[in-house]
Amino acid sequence: MPFVDRDVLCVDCAAMFVFSAGEQEFFQGKGFVYEPKHCKQCKAKREDGEGRRIETHVICSECGINTTVPFKPTEGRPVLCRTCFGKIRPRTPVTVAA
Repeated sequence: MPFVDRDVLCVDCAAMFVFSAGEQEFFQGKGFVYEPKHCKQCKAKREDGEGRRIETHVICSECGINTTVPFKPTEGRPVLCRTCFGKIRPRTPVTVAA
């Protein structure tokens, strides 16, 4: 069945945008199941903000040092520095199959 241009509603700005036949074919080729939810302008805004990483200054619940974490901590839950987190969850070595 040939693809036909379709109008789709952007979930951010509520503007209609065209989901072209070429884009639909591309999505199908990549195995994508869902249609796009954001217009090109809103997608560009989201990608601009994506590169910025949240850094929150906290005190480690285990050792008490000042550190930063890449998320906003949830109230009432302990926050650990990289060293203390590594003691609790040691990294497992990655094995490569030959």
